Amino acid sequence: MEGTSLTWVVLIIGAIVALAGWFLIGGLLGAGVLGFGVAAVILSLLDFLRPTINKQ
Repeated sequence: MEGTSLTWVVLIIGAIVALAGWFLIGGLLGAGVLGFGVAAVILSLLDFLRPTINKQ
């Protein structure tokens, strides 16, 4: 799997997890799941900005 493909997968899964935490789960558990999903989205967006180290 290419690096950008993996980043897209992490971005989509993070968005799904964040939405699940927002809509499906309530209380402190929902806040934790939401935070985990948002962190995955932010890190994958930052990964798009990172210059590739092993450019072939």
